[in-house]
Amino acid sequence: MAERAMVAAVGAGRMGRGIALIFAYAGHPVRLIDLKPRPADEAAALLAAAVAEIRADLGFLVSLQVLDRAQADGVIGRIEGVGEAGADAAMATAGVLFEAVPEVLEAKQAALARMAAAAAPEALIASTTSTMLVDTLAGFVSAPGRFLNTHFLNPAYLIPLVEVSPGAATDEASVTAMLALLEAAGKKPVRCAASPGFIVPRIQALAMNEAARMVEEGVASAEDIDRAIRYGFGVRYAVLGLVEFIDWGGGDILYYASQYLREALGSERYAAPEVVDRNMAEGRLGLRTGQGFYDFRARDVEAYRHERLAAFVALLRHLELLPRPAP
Repeated sequence: MAERAMVAAVGAGRMGRGIALIFAYAGHPVRLIDLKPRPADEAAALLAAAVAEIRADLGFLVSLQVLDRAQADGVIGRIEGVGEAGADAAMATAGVLFEAVPEVLEAKQAALARMAAAAAPEALIASTTSTMLVDTLAGFVSAPGRFLNTHFLNPAYLIPLVEVSPGAATDEASVTAMLALLEAAGKKPVRCAASPGFIVPRIQALAMNEAARMVEEGVASAEDIDRAIRYGFGVRYAVLGLVEFIDWGGGDILYYASQYLREALGSERYAAPEVVDRNMAEGRLGLRTGQGFYDFRARDVEAYRHERLAAFVALLRHLELLPRPAP
């Protein structure tokens, strides 16, 4: 793939606009494509509104001094809106095409089939679906070896994470190329198997439902639950990943906490998965035993602890949450 390959964002809604901004910001020429047949004046109005929204997002970044006005104008200058009549020609020139149409299977099928028919033979094709499995969508693409899912989190132009999910037929070279493209655009891609909910939405659904349940049960107010998340859960896991934190504190703590909560709250949703039980039985408790989900045996554990805690202090200082010492 060319260093600054043409990117086609197919679908001019919120996700398509976000993808257009991501790659134009990174220096790629971008075609923001509306695939829906419309009268010419309606198509022009929609694309003008899309570019205006992207310009407003850039204006926000300018106000925060992330970039200057001239740079923002340069980003906008790399984005071209294309209506349905010019869609096939625009898609034919793209090195990578991102499908961003509504989360309706029929809409995905029509868009992906058309994208595959129009795209160059070497072009990557990706869906930005948040719900559909890659192997379901791959059936709509004539060359599934170059197809995979790329799940962006909104607002896509700000959230670094992209969850990349290859299918059974996806060529490894396509995965490597997509990961490299995203990294070069400043994203932090992760690879995950074809599984409902990807990674973050699956964890997020559990956490959000539990928060709502605690409001319903009167455990705490919505305000206090959100305060707890902002100043406890959120800052902690910005520095340590969830699985990393199990090893940091000790898998036995999770094991016993899970047992207690399952019994005290009378719900199997708190039961630990088999891997936690297995690690417990095998003495793989994390940092203090040298192995857990991670292998720490070849690492300088004290240097690792210091580095993670230093990152936590830096985050607290940035958020103005680090207490000042008494005079």
